[in-house]
Amino acid sequence: MVEGFLFSERWDGARGIGDYPFSIYIYISVSQSLELAITGLVLRIESKHFYVYDDLDNKIRICSLRGKFKKDFALKRDKLSVTDLVVVGDKVRYTIIDEKSGVIEDVFPRRNFLSRKATRMRGSTHRGERLEQIIAANLDCLFIVTSVDQPNFNNKTLDRFLVTAESAHIQPAIILNKMDLDLDDIMGEWIELYREIGYDVFPVSAIEQEGFEEIADYARNKKSIVWGHSGVGKSSVLNALYPSLLLKTGDISYATNKGTHTTVTVTLYMPEPDTFLIDTPGIREIEPYGIRKEDLAHYFKEFVPYLNECRFSTCTHEHEPGCGVLAAAEAGHISGERFDSYLRMLQTIEDDINF
Repeated sequence: MVEGFLFSERWDGARGIGDYPFSIYIYISVSQSLELAITGLVLRIESKHFYVYDDLDNKIRICSLRGKFKKDFALKRDKLSVTDLVVVGDKVRYTIIDEKSGVIEDVFPRRNFLSRKATRMRGSTHRGERLEQIIAANLDCLFIVTSVDQPNFNNKTLDRFLVTAESAHIQPAIILNKMDLDLDDIMGEWIELYREIGYDVFPVSAIEQEGFEEIADYARNKKSIVWGHSGVGKSSVLNALYPSLLLKTGDISYATNKGTHTTVTVTLYMPEPDTFLIDTPGIREIEPYGIRKEDLAHYFKEFVPYLNECRFSTCTHEHEPGCGVLAAAEAGHISGERFDSYLRMLQTIEDDINF
């Protein structure tokens, strides 16, 4: 039996996507058929189908997973979802089968990833059942979309999103949508508060098409994800930024004052060269995953200058004497609203964590 031949070539700094060099493997079989193994970017996942973008020929191929992934899944401790093994934003090495299909061979190490506690499993009654749901990987920015009204602005929820971003080492930015509903001009104080902390805040109105030029400049040449509660207008914001996307938008349920789902799967778009935006389904709750009580204060960035002023190294900044964070809050250097968010999160942050 005559074996095939494997040729490999490597170009550092070539046209690969992201930070990874580009490699090509060519296998020539006896029948002279060619299989090309190249790097690609995962754009969307639907069931067992992985949509992978290849910038060499500007094609999107629907890929399956090589059988070895099934073994990895069988050995995965929590077995949350097979899509944990490959997620949107991953850089993968895949083999081209034909013009429209391929097989994913390997996943490159992730620079970072965004996750949350998964929805509580039916029948779960003890600790350890809240598992980690990975949303997307290799991100430069998280745009947290919230709204003035319909649904109501909730700073406690916004703070949970911010902690999730900080703990994942992803730069967050706040998009405050539906500014046309701020009839009493009450949002100015919140905008000032978060800007003083050090966050970029973009007040916009998707209805009136105002405030989007700065966001477009901020997002350019980055891989960003847009996340928020249902009904805050994520798809409307993306449509206002890039009208060519033509994303479906939904309405608010007047019975619950909550949004209805219009985006049903995490999807990565490339509206401009080297600019990537990931749209996500709206969520009803946000719980950061994998944060311990002793670490939580590090993700409230205005707390950090005062952490070394605490008398005890195990200080939870809740009631201990000689606490630098408590003193800063009492002196007005830390917002009372933010400190209250911290205390509320402290009470629930470790519930049902499966470390």
